[in-house]
Amino acid sequence: MSHCLRFSGQQPLGFLAFARCMVLAFSVGMAATGCTIEKVEPESETLTAQASKTQAIKKADGEDIKVAYVTNGIASFWVIAEAGCKAAAKDLGVECTVRMPDGAADQMRTLEELIALGVDGVAVSPIDPGNQTGILNDVAAATNLITQDSDAPDANRLAYIGMNNYDAGRMCGKLVKEALPDGGEVMIFVGRLGQLNADQRRQGVIDELLNRSNDSQRPFDPSDAVLKGDKYTILDTRTDDFDFAKAKSVAEDAIVKYPNIGCMVGLFAYNPPNILEAISGAGKLGEIKVVGFDEDDHTLQAIVDGNCYGTIVQNPYQYGYQSVELLSKLAAGDESALPEGGVLNIPARAIRQDNAQAFWDELKSLTGESETSDQ
Repeated sequence: MSHCLRFSGQQPLGFLAFARCMVLAFSVGMAATGCTIEKVEPESETLTAQASKTQAIKKADGEDIKVAYVTNGIASFWVIAEAGCKAAAKDLGVECTVRMPDGAADQMRTLEELIALGVDGVAVSPIDPGNQTGILNDVAAATNLITQDSDAPDANRLAYIGMNNYDAGRMCGKLVKEALPDGGEVMIFVGRLGQLNADQRRQGVIDELLNRSNDSQRPFDPSDAVLKGDKYTILDTRTDDFDFAKAKSVAEDAIVKYPNIGCMVGLFAYNPPNILEAISGAGKLGEIKVVGFDEDDHTLQAIVDGNCYGTIVQNPYQYGYQSVELLSKLAAGDESALPEGGVLNIPARAIRQDNAQAFWDELKSLTGESETSDQ
């Protein structure tokens, strides 16, 4: 029997106490195996991802495998990933807990709780990888750690599952060029910077629009600088800290401040819908072009209707499914399951009006939404 449980946002104060109680329960059930939870030393923060190549996998004690999937927030993107987790848990006969933390501090608490609960593997999308090496290495010392969606290359993770975010950013830049072929003013919107996938996507968009060489190691341009190329000017990058109301308000402010803005680019799943609401409120649908990321229903509907030019989609369903499958195999002792080079690349796709409906129908079939709507 398989299970997939979800916890969203911050847990009540009593939850940590509950987690400690669960540790006692796990200890009783696992006493015969002598299972212990290790704590890495502070110097682990200086280790690099190179160490992950020699990091030993940890085989589960017993036949019942329990893994965890940790997102970087609460959004429609992660609901699709959760569907993939559920499908894999059912197919493989394992238990998967899906946790959707609210911010970096909550994500850290979540990871600490999962260490205490003694799960057999964790797949996480790190919110602030540069400052989370310590807690990530703690997880890696206690169980099998992989990253998904956004990587933490300096941590002791065993593998990364996802797309190349810099390349996807350049794909997004190409959509902007198609939507605005004569050039013009462009503004970028994203939940937060400092999160590696966000930084890489943004840099990919910028490099493409400024016709720079393809260099994923190029230092990130400052977020508050006006970046001018031969045809395109990137006015600014606005962040919203995953606050959907703020995502809409910063888009509204940009429309007022920059009356000649030609294209607005949203890098997280909820950004394009909020940008579209702001544009609609200003009476400029169709006048200001919109290019986005991910497969939110509102974004896809806008593409079908011609109000959004296109979006770069990942495959969150496969992020969830492949994460649970890999962690399950590692927990069973199958080291051969690790992808070559430590990266399982799941390529991004460009969705425009000509393929939006077919993609949307495919997505609904994967998540079971079409079955629900038919009932």
